[in-house]
Amino acid sequence: MSTDETLILAPFRDPRYAPRKLEVERRPDGTLVIFNPAPVTTRFQTMTDGLKAWAGQDPDRLWLAERAGEGWREMPYGEGFDRVRALAGGLQALGLVSSRPLLILARNGIDHALIKYAAMSQGMPVAPVSPQYGLPGANLARLAHAVEVLDPAAVFTEDAAMFADALEAPFLAGLPVIAALNARPGDITLESLLKARQADATADPDQPAKYLLTSGSTGRPKAVICRHRNIVINSAQVAACFDDPDPPIMVNSAPWSHSLGANSILHMATQRGGSLYIDAGQPVTGRFDETIRNLKAISPTYQNMVPAGWMLMAGALERDEDLARRFFARVRVLQYGGANLGQEICDRIQAVAVRTVGERISFASGYGATETGPTAANVHWVNDRMGLMGLPLPGTSVKLAPDGDRLEFRVRGPQVTSGYLGLPEVSAASFDEDGFYRLGDAARLIDPDDLTQGLAFDGRLSENFKLASGTFVSAGDLRVTAVGFVGDSVSDAVVCGEGQESVGLMFYPKPGVASDDILQAVQDGLSRMNLQARGSGGRIARALVLPTPPDIHAGEITDKGYIAQSQARAIRVADLGRLFANPPGPDVLSFD
Repeated sequence: MSTDETLILAPFRDPRYAPRKLEVERRPDGTLVIFNPAPVTTRFQTMTDGLKAWAGQDPDRLWLAERAGEGWREMPYGEGFDRVRALAGGLQALGLVSSRPLLILARNGIDHALIKYAAMSQGMPVAPVSPQYGLPGANLARLAHAVEVLDPAAVFTEDAAMFADALEAPFLAGLPVIAALNARPGDITLESLLKARQADATADPDQPAKYLLTSGSTGRPKAVICRHRNIVINSAQVAACFDDPDPPIMVNSAPWSHSLGANSILHMATQRGGSLYIDAGQPVTGRFDETIRNLKAISPTYQNMVPAGWMLMAGALERDEDLARRFFARVRVLQYGGANLGQEICDRIQAVAVRTVGERISFASGYGATETGPTAANVHWVNDRMGLMGLPLPGTSVKLAPDGDRLEFRVRGPQVTSGYLGLPEVSAASFDEDGFYRLGDAARLIDPDDLTQGLAFDGRLSENFKLASGTFVSAGDLRVTAVGFVGDSVSDAVVCGEGQESVGLMFYPKPGVASDDILQAVQDGLSRMNLQARGSGGRIARALVLPTPPDIHAGEITDKGYIAQSQARAIRVADLGRLFANPPGPDVLSFD
Protein backbone atom coordinates (compact mmCIF):
# COMPACT_ATOMS: atom_id res chain seq x y z
CA MET A 1 0.00 0.00 0.00
CA SER A 2 1.38 3.46 -0.95
CA THR A 3 1.92 6.28 1.51
CA ASP A 4 -0.95 8.24 -0.07
CA GLU A 5 -3.31 5.27 0.29
CA THR A 6 -2.29 4.76 3.92
CA LEU A 7 -3.03 8.43 4.63
CA ILE A 8 -6.40 8.41 2.90
CA LEU A 9 -7.55 5.20 4.62
CA ALA A 10 -6.46 6.23 8.12
CA PRO A 11 -9.40 7.15 10.40
CA PHE A 12 -9.83 10.58 11.94
CA ARG A 13 -9.56 11.07 15.69
CA ASP A 14 -12.90 12.37 16.97
CA PRO A 15 -12.71 16.20 17.11
CA ARG A 16 -15.98 16.28 19.11
CA TYR A 17 -17.83 18.68 16.81
CA ALA A 18 -21.56 19.38 17.05
CA PRO A 19 -23.67 18.82 13.90
CA ARG A 20 -23.68 21.51 11.21
CA LYS A 21 -26.85 23.62 10.97
CA LEU A 22 -27.75 26.02 8.17
CA GLU A 23 -30.61 28.19 6.97
CA VAL A 24 -30.20 29.67 3.47
CA GLU A 25 -31.90 32.66 1.82
CA ARG A 26 -31.44 33.09 -1.95
CA ARG A 27 -32.20 36.57 -3.29
CA PRO A 28 -33.14 37.45 -6.88
CA ASP A 29 -29.90 39.41 -7.47
CA GLY A 30 -27.79 36.32 -6.73
CA THR A 31 -27.06 37.21 -3.10
CA LEU A 32 -26.94 34.34 -0.62
CA VAL A 33 -27.54 34.78 3.10
CA ILE A 34 -26.43 31.81 5.22
CA PHE A 35 -27.45 31.66 8.89
CA ASN A 36 -26.43 29.16 11.58
CA PRO A 37 -29.44 28.65 13.90
CA ALA A 38 -27.64 26.49 16.50
CA PRO A 39 -28.28 27.73 20.06
CA VAL A 40 -25.62 29.69 21.96
CA THR A 41 -25.44 29.91 25.74
CA THR A 42 -25.74 33.32 27.42
CA ARG A 43 -24.49 32.04 30.79
CA PHE A 44 -21.68 34.62 30.88
CA GLN A 45 -22.20 38.31 30.10
CA THR A 46 -18.93 40.04 30.99
CA MET A 47 -15.25 39.19 30.69
CA THR A 48 -14.81 38.17 34.33
CA ASP A 49 -17.95 36.04 34.66
CA GLY A 50 -16.20 32.90 33.41
CA LEU A 51 -13.15 33.46 35.59
CA LYS A 52 -15.39 33.90 38.64
CA ALA A 53 -17.41 30.79 37.85
CA TRP A 54 -14.41 28.49 37.42
CA ALA A 55 -12.70 29.95 40.49
CA GLY A 56 -15.75 28.94 42.50
CA GLN A 57 -16.29 25.57 40.85
CA ASP A 58 -12.68 24.33 40.67
CA PRO A 59 -10.25 26.83 42.26
CA ASP A 60 -7.21 24.56 41.93
CA ARG A 61 -7.63 24.00 38.19
CA LEU A 62 -4.79 25.51 36.16
CA TRP A 63 -5.76 28.70 34.34
CA LEU A 64 -2.44 30.11 33.05
CA ALA A 65 1.19 29.01 33.02
CA GLU A 66 4.34 30.67 31.74
CA ARG A 67 7.95 29.57 31.60
CA ALA A 68 10.12 30.18 34.66
CA GLY A 69 13.51 28.77 33.78
CA GLU A 70 13.12 25.07 33.07
CA GLY A 71 9.81 24.91 34.90
CA TRP A 72 6.53 26.82 34.87
CA ARG A 73 4.98 29.60 36.91
CA GLU A 74 1.40 28.41 37.34
CA MET A 75 -1.75 30.39 38.13
CA PRO A 76 -4.85 28.38 39.20
CA TYR A 77 -8.32 29.83 38.69
CA GLY A 78 -8.90 30.51 42.38
CA GLU A 79 -5.65 32.38 42.93
CA GLY A 80 -6.01 34.18 39.61
CA PHE A 81 -9.49 35.46 40.49
CA ASP A 82 -8.31 36.65 43.93
CA ARG A 83 -5.42 38.55 42.33
CA VAL A 84 -7.68 40.12 39.73
CA ARG A 85 -10.00 41.37 42.48
CA ALA A 86 -7.04 42.75 44.47
CA LEU A 87 -5.64 44.56 41.43
CA ALA A 88 -9.11 45.96 40.71
CA GLY A 89 -9.22 47.31 44.26
CA GLY A 90 -5.78 48.83 43.81
CA LEU A 91 -6.81 50.58 40.60
CA GLN A 92 -9.88 51.96 42.37
CA ALA A 93 -7.93 53.13 45.44
CA LEU A 94 -5.49 55.11 43.28
CA GLY A 95 -8.30 56.67 41.23
CA LEU A 96 -7.05 55.10 38.02
CA VAL A 97 -10.35 53.54 36.91
CA SER A 98 -11.61 55.53 33.95
CA SER A 99 -13.64 55.31 30.77
CA ARG A 100 -10.33 55.99 29.05
CA PRO A 101 -8.30 52.83 28.50
CA LEU A 102 -5.36 51.25 30.25
CA LEU A 103 -2.61 51.10 27.64
CA ILE A 104 -0.78 47.77 27.91
CA LEU A 105 2.80 47.68 26.68
CA ALA A 106 3.77 44.10 27.42
CA ARG A 107 4.25 40.68 25.93
CA ASN A 108 1.88 37.83 26.72
CA GLY A 109 2.22 36.84 30.37
CA ILE A 110 0.40 36.09 33.60
CA ASP A 111 0.79 39.61 34.99
CA HIS A 112 -0.48 41.03 31.69
CA ALA A 113 -3.60 38.84 31.98
CA LEU A 114 -4.22 39.72 35.64
CA ILE A 115 -4.10 43.51 35.18
CA LYS A 116 -6.15 43.21 32.00
CA TYR A 117 -9.00 41.34 33.68
CA ALA A 118 -8.79 43.62 36.73
CA ALA A 119 -9.29 46.78 34.67
CA MET A 120 -12.05 45.26 32.55
CA SER A 121 -13.88 44.10 35.68
CA GLN A 122 -14.30 47.76 36.67
CA GLY A 123 -15.59 48.90 33.28
CA MET A 124 -12.20 50.31 32.31
CA PRO A 125 -11.29 49.23 28.77
CA VAL A 126 -7.82 47.91 28.04
CA ALA A 127 -5.76 48.63 24.96
CA PRO A 128 -2.91 46.16 24.49
CA VAL A 129 -0.62 47.35 21.71
CA SER A 130 2.05 45.36 19.96
CA PRO A 131 5.22 45.12 22.09
CA GLN A 132 7.10 45.86 18.88
CA TYR A 133 5.86 49.43 19.19
CA GLY A 134 7.95 50.03 22.31
CA LEU A 135 10.88 47.59 22.35
CA PRO A 136 14.44 48.89 21.92
CA GLY A 137 15.05 49.97 18.33
CA ALA A 138 11.36 50.38 17.52
CA ASN A 139 9.99 53.22 15.43
CA LEU A 140 8.12 55.10 18.17
CA ALA A 141 5.94 56.87 15.60
CA ARG A 142 3.66 53.82 15.59
CA LEU A 143 3.24 54.00 19.38
CA ALA A 144 2.70 57.76 19.20
CA HIS A 145 -0.14 57.22 16.73
CA ALA A 146 -1.65 54.53 18.95
CA VAL A 147 -1.59 56.88 21.96
CA GLU A 148 -3.19 59.63 19.85
CA VAL A 149 -6.01 57.28 18.83
CA LEU A 150 -6.54 55.66 22.24
CA ASP A 151 -6.05 58.59 24.67
CA PRO A 152 -5.13 56.28 27.57
CA ALA A 153 -5.59 57.08 31.25
CA ALA A 154 -2.60 55.00 32.42
CA VAL A 155 0.03 52.56 31.19
CA PHE A 156 0.91 49.04 32.29
CA THR A 157 4.27 47.57 31.35
CA GLU A 158 5.74 44.19 32.20
CA ASP A 159 9.22 45.71 32.52
CA ALA A 160 9.91 49.45 32.79
CA ALA A 161 13.57 48.94 31.90
CA MET A 162 12.82 46.94 28.77
CA PHE A 163 10.37 49.58 27.52
CA ALA A 164 12.31 52.56 28.91
CA ASP A 165 12.62 54.46 25.61
CA ALA A 166 8.90 54.26 24.98
CA LEU A 167 7.90 55.16 28.54
CA GLU A 168 10.12 58.26 28.45
CA ALA A 169 8.69 59.47 25.12
CA PRO A 170 6.92 62.85 25.33
CA PHE A 171 3.56 61.47 24.17
CA LEU A 172 3.37 59.37 27.38
CA ALA A 173 4.49 62.18 29.67
CA GLY A 174 2.31 62.61 32.74
CA LEU A 175 0.53 59.27 32.49
CA PRO A 176 0.67 56.98 35.54
CA VAL A 177 2.79 53.90 34.84
CA ILE A 178 2.18 50.52 36.50
CA ALA A 179 5.26 48.29 36.25
CA ALA A 180 5.53 44.59 37.02
CA LEU A 181 9.34 44.72 36.98
CA ASN A 182 12.06 47.37 37.30
CA ALA A 183 9.77 50.22 38.30
CA ARG A 184 11.35 53.67 38.04
CA PRO A 185 10.98 56.35 40.70
CA GLY A 186 7.37 57.48 40.59
CA ASP A 187 6.06 54.33 38.93
CA ILE A 188 3.37 52.21 40.61
CA THR A 189 4.48 48.66 41.28
CA LEU A 190 2.15 45.80 40.44
CA GLU A 191 3.03 44.29 43.82
CA SER A 192 1.67 47.36 45.64
CA LEU A 193 -1.67 47.05 43.84
CA LEU A 194 -1.94 43.41 44.90
CA LYS A 195 -1.98 44.51 48.55
CA ALA A 196 -5.21 46.47 48.08
CA ARG A 197 -8.64 45.47 49.33
CA GLN A 198 -10.40 43.23 46.82
CA ALA A 199 -13.12 44.79 44.65
CA ASP A 200 -16.10 43.08 43.05
CA ALA A 201 -16.70 43.43 39.32
CA THR A 202 -18.94 46.31 38.25
CA ALA A 203 -18.66 46.14 34.44
CA ASP A 204 -21.76 46.18 32.25
CA PRO A 205 -22.03 43.85 29.22
CA ASP A 206 -22.40 46.79 26.83
CA GLN A 207 -19.34 48.66 28.09
CA PRO A 208 -16.14 48.55 26.01
CA ALA A 209 -13.83 45.81 27.31
CA LYS A 210 -10.98 46.39 24.86
CA TYR A 211 -9.82 48.68 22.12
CA LEU A 212 -7.80 46.60 19.67
CA LEU A 213 -5.85 48.24 16.89
CA THR A 214 -6.35 47.00 13.36
CA SER A 215 -3.29 45.85 11.44
CA GLY A 216 -3.17 49.05 9.39
CA SER A 217 -2.80 47.09 6.13
CA THR A 218 -5.32 49.39 4.44
CA GLY A 219 -4.23 52.63 6.14
CA ARG A 220 -3.34 53.92 9.60
CA PRO A 221 -4.52 51.60 12.40
CA LYS A 222 -7.97 52.21 13.88
CA ALA A 223 -9.16 51.20 17.34
CA VAL A 224 -11.92 48.59 17.19
CA ILE A 225 -14.47 48.83 20.00
CA CYS A 226 -14.76 45.35 21.56
CA ARG A 227 -17.56 45.32 24.13
CA HIS A 228 -17.82 42.70 26.87
CA ARG A 229 -20.84 41.19 25.14
CA ASN A 230 -19.07 40.93 21.75
CA ILE A 231 -16.13 38.95 23.11
CA VAL A 232 -18.07 36.76 25.54
CA ILE A 233 -20.67 35.75 22.95
CA ASN A 234 -17.97 34.97 20.39
CA SER A 235 -16.33 32.53 22.81
CA ALA A 236 -19.74 30.96 23.43
CA GLN A 237 -20.35 30.71 19.68
CA VAL A 238 -17.07 28.86 19.17
CA ALA A 239 -17.87 26.54 22.09
CA ALA A 240 -21.28 25.80 20.52
CA CYS A 241 -19.48 24.33 17.50
CA PHE A 242 -18.32 21.50 19.76
CA ASP A 243 -19.98 18.71 21.67
CA ASP A 244 -17.07 18.54 24.08
CA PRO A 245 -17.41 18.72 27.88
CA ASP A 246 -13.65 18.83 28.49
CA PRO A 247 -11.95 22.22 28.85
CA PRO A 248 -9.21 22.79 26.25
CA ILE A 249 -5.50 22.56 27.00
CA MET A 250 -3.50 24.91 24.79
CA VAL A 251 0.09 25.98 24.13
CA ASN A 252 -0.10 29.26 22.27
CA SER A 253 1.97 32.30 21.31
CA ALA A 254 -0.55 34.46 19.42
CA PRO A 255 -0.03 38.04 20.67
CA TRP A 256 -2.71 39.51 22.92
CA SER A 257 -2.48 42.79 21.04
CA HIS A 258 -4.55 41.07 18.34
CA SER A 259 -7.99 39.53 18.58
CA LEU A 260 -6.88 35.98 17.72
CA GLY A 261 -4.63 35.72 20.76
CA ALA A 262 -6.61 38.03 23.05
CA ASN A 263 -10.11 36.71 22.38
CA SER A 264 -10.02 33.39 20.54
CA ILE A 265 -7.23 31.98 22.72
CA LEU A 266 -6.90 33.72 26.09
CA HIS A 267 -10.57 34.46 26.68
CA MET A 268 -11.91 31.29 25.08
CA ALA A 269 -9.68 29.30 27.44
CA THR A 270 -10.86 31.37 30.41
CA GLN A 271 -14.54 31.13 29.57
CA ARG A 272 -14.39 27.36 28.96
CA GLY A 273 -12.33 26.65 32.09
CA GLY A 274 -9.32 25.68 29.99
CA SER A 275 -5.60 25.79 30.68
CA LEU A 276 -3.37 28.05 28.58
CA TYR A 277 0.39 27.54 28.53
CA ILE A 278 1.79 30.87 27.36
CA ASP A 279 4.38 30.30 24.64
CA ALA A 280 7.10 32.92 24.18
CA GLY A 281 8.14 31.46 20.83
CA GLN A 282 7.35 33.06 17.50
CA PRO A 283 6.51 31.49 14.13
CA VAL A 284 9.75 32.58 12.48
CA THR A 285 13.02 30.76 11.99
CA GLY A 286 15.29 31.11 15.03
CA ARG A 287 12.41 31.89 17.41
CA PHE A 288 10.36 28.75 16.92
CA ASP A 289 12.65 26.59 19.06
CA GLU A 290 10.89 27.84 22.19
CA THR A 291 7.55 26.66 20.81
CA ILE A 292 9.06 23.22 20.15
CA ARG A 293 10.45 23.12 23.71
CA ASN A 294 7.02 23.87 25.13
CA LEU A 295 5.20 21.36 22.93
CA LYS A 296 7.66 18.66 23.99
CA ALA A 297 6.69 19.41 27.60
CA ILE A 298 2.91 19.86 27.24
CA SER A 299 0.52 17.79 25.10
CA PRO A 300 -2.30 20.08 23.95
CA THR A 301 -5.84 19.00 23.14
CA TYR A 302 -6.31 21.92 20.73
CA GLN A 303 -3.52 23.58 18.77
CA ASN A 304 -3.92 26.88 16.94
CA MET A 305 -1.06 28.39 14.95
CA VAL A 306 -0.70 30.81 12.07
CA PRO A 307 0.33 29.20 8.75
CA ALA A 308 3.95 30.31 9.22
CA GLY A 309 4.02 28.29 12.43
CA TRP A 310 2.55 25.18 10.83
CA MET A 311 5.14 25.39 8.03
CA LEU A 312 7.90 25.24 10.63
CA MET A 313 6.04 22.63 12.67
CA ALA A 314 5.80 20.23 9.73
CA GLY A 315 9.58 19.99 9.45
CA ALA A 316 10.03 19.72 13.22
CA LEU A 317 7.55 16.84 13.47
CA GLU A 318 9.22 15.00 10.61
CA ARG A 319 12.64 15.29 12.26
CA ASP A 320 11.74 14.65 15.91
CA GLU A 321 9.89 11.45 16.85
CA ASP A 322 9.75 12.42 20.54
CA LEU A 323 8.03 15.71 19.61
CA ALA A 324 5.57 13.85 17.37
CA ARG A 325 4.65 11.35 20.10
CA ARG A 326 4.13 14.10 22.65
CA PHE A 327 2.23 16.40 20.28
CA PHE A 328 -0.17 13.82 18.86
CA ALA A 329 -0.82 12.13 22.21
CA ARG A 330 -4.19 13.82 22.80
CA VAL A 331 -4.64 16.68 20.33
CA ARG A 332 -8.11 16.56 18.74
CA VAL A 333 -8.16 19.66 16.52
CA LEU A 334 -5.44 21.48 14.59
CA GLN A 335 -6.39 25.04 13.66
CA TYR A 336 -4.98 27.81 11.50
CA GLY A 337 -6.25 31.25 10.61
CA GLY A 338 -5.28 34.67 9.34
CA ALA A 339 -3.91 33.38 6.04
CA ASN A 340 -4.11 30.31 3.87
CA LEU A 341 -2.13 27.15 4.50
CA GLY A 342 -0.84 24.99 1.68
CA GLN A 343 -2.31 21.52 1.24
CA GLU A 344 1.20 20.07 1.09
CA ILE A 345 1.95 21.29 4.63
CA CYS A 346 -1.25 19.71 5.94
CA ASP A 347 -0.48 16.41 4.20
CA ARG A 348 3.02 16.29 5.68
CA ILE A 349 1.64 16.82 9.20
CA GLN A 350 -1.07 14.20 8.68
CA ALA A 351 1.52 11.71 7.44
CA VAL A 352 3.46 12.09 10.70
CA ALA A 353 0.23 11.76 12.71
CA VAL A 354 -0.71 8.51 10.96
CA ARG A 355 2.80 7.15 11.37
CA THR A 356 2.84 8.10 15.06
CA VAL A 357 -0.68 7.38 16.36
CA GLY A 358 -2.44 5.70 13.42
CA GLU A 359 -5.01 8.51 13.06
CA ARG A 360 -5.48 11.70 11.10
CA ILE A 361 -6.24 14.85 13.11
CA SER A 362 -8.98 17.13 11.85
CA PHE A 363 -7.47 20.34 10.48
CA ALA A 364 -9.74 23.33 10.91
CA SER A 365 -9.54 26.95 9.86
CA GLY A 366 -11.29 30.05 11.06
CA TYR A 367 -12.14 33.29 9.35
CA GLY A 368 -12.90 36.76 10.57
CA ALA A 369 -11.31 40.02 11.65
CA THR A 370 -10.78 42.13 14.74
CA GLU A 371 -14.13 43.72 13.94
CA THR A 372 -15.95 40.36 13.99
CA GLY A 373 -14.95 39.13 17.41
CA PRO A 374 -12.68 37.81 15.67
CA THR A 375 -14.40 34.62 14.51
CA ALA A 376 -17.22 34.91 11.98
CA ALA A 377 -16.92 31.46 10.39
CA ASN A 378 -14.95 28.29 10.92
CA VAL A 379 -14.63 24.67 9.87
CA HIS A 380 -16.53 22.66 12.47
CA TRP A 381 -16.59 19.23 10.86
CA VAL A 382 -14.01 16.51 10.21
CA ASN A 383 -11.67 17.92 7.58
CA ASP A 384 -8.16 17.93 6.15
CA ARG A 385 -8.78 20.15 3.12
CA MET A 386 -6.93 23.46 3.20
CA GLY A 387 -8.13 26.88 2.07
CA LEU A 388 -11.57 26.78 3.70
CA MET A 389 -13.26 29.65 5.51
CA GLY A 390 -15.81 27.25 6.94
CA LEU A 391 -19.42 28.15 7.68
CA PRO A 392 -21.00 30.79 9.94
CA LEU A 393 -20.73 30.30 13.69
CA PRO A 394 -23.93 29.63 15.63
CA GLY A 395 -26.01 32.82 15.78
CA THR A 396 -24.15 34.35 12.83
CA SER A 397 -25.36 35.34 9.35
CA VAL A 398 -23.06 35.56 6.33
CA LYS A 399 -24.04 37.44 3.21
CA LEU A 400 -22.38 36.52 -0.10
CA ALA A 401 -22.97 39.51 -2.37
CA PRO A 402 -22.05 39.36 -6.10
CA ASP A 403 -19.03 41.55 -6.95
CA GLY A 404 -18.21 41.02 -10.60
CA ASP A 405 -17.39 37.34 -11.00
CA ARG A 406 -16.80 36.88 -7.26
CA LEU A 407 -18.81 36.86 -4.05
CA GLU A 408 -18.06 39.46 -1.37
CA PHE A 409 -18.14 38.04 2.18
CA ARG A 410 -20.09 40.12 4.74
CA VAL A 411 -21.11 39.19 8.29
CA ARG A 412 -23.76 40.08 10.88
CA GLY A 413 -23.97 38.74 14.42
CA PRO A 414 -23.76 39.63 18.12
CA GLN A 415 -19.94 39.35 18.05
CA VAL A 416 -19.54 42.14 15.47
CA THR A 417 -18.24 45.50 16.69
CA SER A 418 -20.34 48.64 16.73
CA GLY A 419 -17.45 50.48 15.08
CA TYR A 420 -14.21 52.35 15.64
CA LEU A 421 -13.23 54.62 18.51
CA GLY A 422 -13.80 58.25 17.60
CA LEU A 423 -14.67 57.51 13.94
CA PRO A 424 -18.48 57.48 13.62
CA GLU A 425 -18.52 58.12 9.86
CA VAL A 426 -15.95 55.43 9.12
CA SER A 427 -17.87 53.07 11.39
CA ALA A 428 -21.17 53.68 9.60
CA ALA A 429 -19.57 53.21 6.17
CA SER A 430 -18.26 49.77 7.20
CA PHE A 431 -21.76 48.28 7.22
CA ASP A 432 -24.12 47.69 4.32
CA GLU A 433 -27.82 48.52 4.11
CA ASP A 434 -28.76 45.32 5.97
CA GLY A 435 -26.27 45.86 8.81
CA PHE A 436 -23.67 43.39 7.53
CA TYR A 437 -20.03 44.26 8.22
CA ARG A 438 -17.93 44.38 5.04
CA LEU A 439 -14.54 42.72 5.48
CA GLY A 440 -13.28 43.33 1.95
CA ASP A 441 -12.71 39.65 1.18
CA ALA A 442 -14.22 37.30 -1.39
CA ALA A 443 -15.48 33.76 -0.89
CA ARG A 444 -16.49 30.92 -3.16
CA LEU A 445 -18.78 27.96 -2.60
CA ILE A 446 -17.09 24.58 -2.44
CA ASP A 447 -20.26 22.97 -3.81
CA PRO A 448 -23.14 25.25 -4.91
CA ASP A 449 -25.50 22.29 -4.60
CA ASP A 450 -24.40 21.41 -1.05
CA LEU A 451 -23.65 24.46 1.07
CA THR A 452 -22.72 22.28 4.05
CA GLN A 453 -19.37 21.73 2.31
CA GLY A 454 -18.53 25.32 3.27
CA LEU A 455 -16.81 28.31 1.76
CA ALA A 456 -13.28 28.83 0.48
CA PHE A 457 -11.28 32.03 0.66
CA ASP A 458 -11.19 33.75 -2.74
CA GLY A 459 -8.74 36.55 -2.00
CA ARG A 460 -8.95 40.11 -0.76
CA LEU A 461 -10.90 42.33 -3.08
CA SER A 462 -8.20 45.00 -2.72
CA GLU A 463 -4.95 42.98 -2.49
CA ASN A 464 -5.26 40.83 -5.59
CA PHE A 465 -4.12 42.47 -8.77
CA LYS A 466 -4.08 42.26 -12.54
CA LEU A 467 -1.18 41.86 -14.92
CA ALA A 468 -0.72 44.26 -17.82
CA SER A 469 -2.71 41.79 -19.94
CA GLY A 470 -5.69 42.10 -17.60
CA THR A 471 -5.18 38.62 -16.17
CA PHE A 472 -6.28 38.39 -12.54
CA VAL A 473 -3.72 37.21 -9.96
CA SER A 474 -4.88 35.71 -6.64
CA ALA A 475 -1.86 36.80 -4.60
CA GLY A 476 -2.68 34.96 -1.36
CA ASP A 477 -3.26 31.56 -2.93
CA LEU A 478 -0.25 31.95 -5.21
CA ARG A 479 2.09 32.74 -2.30
CA VAL A 480 0.97 29.72 -0.27
CA THR A 481 1.23 27.38 -3.26
CA ALA A 482 4.70 28.60 -4.21
CA VAL A 483 6.14 28.29 -0.71
CA GLY A 484 4.65 24.81 -0.47
CA PHE A 485 6.34 23.70 -3.70
CA VAL A 486 9.72 25.19 -2.78
CA GLY A 487 9.72 23.75 0.73
CA ASP A 488 11.78 24.43 3.84
CA SER A 489 14.65 26.26 2.14
CA VAL A 490 12.65 29.49 2.22
CA SER A 491 10.56 31.05 4.98
CA ASP A 492 8.05 33.04 2.91
CA ALA A 493 7.50 34.94 -0.32
CA VAL A 494 6.26 38.27 -1.69
CA VAL A 495 4.02 38.13 -4.77
CA CYS A 496 4.79 40.83 -7.34
CA GLY A 497 3.64 41.79 -10.82
CA GLU A 498 0.89 44.39 -10.72
CA GLY A 499 0.97 46.12 -14.12
CA GLN A 500 3.76 43.82 -15.32
CA GLU A 501 3.59 41.29 -18.14
CA SER A 502 4.00 38.34 -15.75
CA VAL A 503 4.15 37.26 -12.11
CA GLY A 504 7.36 37.36 -10.07
CA LEU A 505 8.20 36.18 -6.57
CA MET A 506 10.72 37.41 -4.04
CA PHE A 507 11.65 34.68 -1.55
CA TYR A 508 13.02 35.14 1.95
CA PRO A 509 15.92 32.77 2.64
CA LYS A 510 15.77 30.41 5.58
CA PRO A 511 18.75 31.14 7.87
CA GLY A 512 21.34 28.40 7.95
CA VAL A 513 20.56 27.04 4.47
CA ALA A 514 23.29 27.41 1.82
CA SER A 515 22.45 29.91 -0.92
CA ASP A 516 23.07 27.37 -3.68
CA ASP A 517 20.66 24.95 -2.01
CA ILE A 518 18.00 27.68 -1.77
CA LEU A 519 18.38 28.59 -5.44
CA GLN A 520 18.11 24.95 -6.47
CA ALA A 521 15.01 24.44 -4.32
CA VAL A 522 13.36 27.52 -5.85
CA GLN A 523 14.30 26.42 -9.36
CA ASP A 524 12.96 22.90 -8.87
CA GLY A 525 9.86 23.88 -6.91
CA LEU A 526 8.66 26.59 -9.28
CA SER A 527 9.35 24.41 -12.31
CA ARG A 528 7.04 21.76 -10.85
CA MET A 529 4.48 24.38 -9.88
CA ASN A 530 4.43 25.88 -13.38
CA LEU A 531 3.72 22.47 -14.92
CA GLN A 532 0.43 22.43 -12.99
CA ALA A 533 -0.45 26.10 -13.45
CA ARG A 534 -3.56 27.15 -15.30
CA GLY A 535 -3.27 30.45 -17.13
CA SER A 536 -0.66 33.18 -16.84
CA GLY A 537 -2.07 34.38 -13.50
CA GLY A 538 -0.92 31.18 -11.83
CA ARG A 539 2.42 30.80 -13.58
CA ILE A 540 5.65 32.26 -12.20
CA ALA A 541 7.95 33.92 -14.71
CA ARG A 542 10.63 35.38 -12.46
CA ALA A 543 12.00 34.64 -8.98
CA LEU A 544 14.57 36.27 -6.75
CA VAL A 545 15.97 35.13 -3.42
CA LEU A 546 16.30 38.16 -1.15
CA PRO A 547 19.62 38.79 0.59
CA THR A 548 18.15 39.02 4.11
CA PRO A 549 15.21 37.71 6.16
CA PRO A 550 12.24 40.04 6.77
CA ASP A 551 12.91 43.10 8.94
CA ILE A 552 10.50 43.05 11.88
CA HIS A 553 11.44 46.58 13.00
CA ALA A 554 10.57 48.01 9.59
CA GLY A 555 7.14 46.44 9.71
CA GLU A 556 7.95 43.91 7.00
CA ILE A 557 6.71 41.11 9.24
CA THR A 558 3.95 41.47 11.79
CA ASP A 559 4.17 40.17 15.36
CA LYS A 560 1.80 37.39 14.29
CA GLY A 561 4.44 36.18 11.84
CA TYR A 562 2.75 37.37 8.64
CA ILE A 563 4.54 39.11 5.80
CA ALA A 564 3.01 42.53 5.15
CA GLN A 565 3.05 42.19 1.38
CA SER A 566 2.60 45.85 0.37
CA GLN A 567 5.06 47.01 3.03
CA ALA A 568 7.60 44.42 1.89
CA ARG A 569 7.36 45.60 -1.72
CA ALA A 570 7.86 49.20 -0.57
CA ILE A 571 10.89 48.29 1.55
CA ARG A 572 12.41 46.06 -1.13
CA VAL A 573 11.86 48.45 -4.03
CA ALA A 574 15.41 47.97 -5.35
CA ASP A 575 14.99 44.18 -5.29
CA LEU A 576 11.63 44.58 -7.01
CA GLY A 577 13.34 46.54 -9.76
CA ARG A 578 15.92 43.78 -10.24
CA LEU A 579 13.18 41.16 -10.36
CA PHE A 580 11.57 42.67 -13.45
CA ALA A 581 14.67 44.21 -15.11
CA ASN A 582 15.24 43.43 -18.78
CA PRO A 583 17.37 41.61 -19.39
CA PRO A 584 17.27 39.80 -16.01
CA GLY A 585 20.43 39.84 -13.92
CA PRO A 586 22.38 36.72 -13.01
CA ASP A 587 20.67 36.44 -9.59
CA VAL A 588 17.15 36.34 -11.10
CA LEU A 589 15.69 32.96 -11.98
CA SER A 590 13.72 33.13 -15.21
CA PHE A 591 11.02 30.66 -16.21
CA ASP A 592 10.01 32.32 -19.50
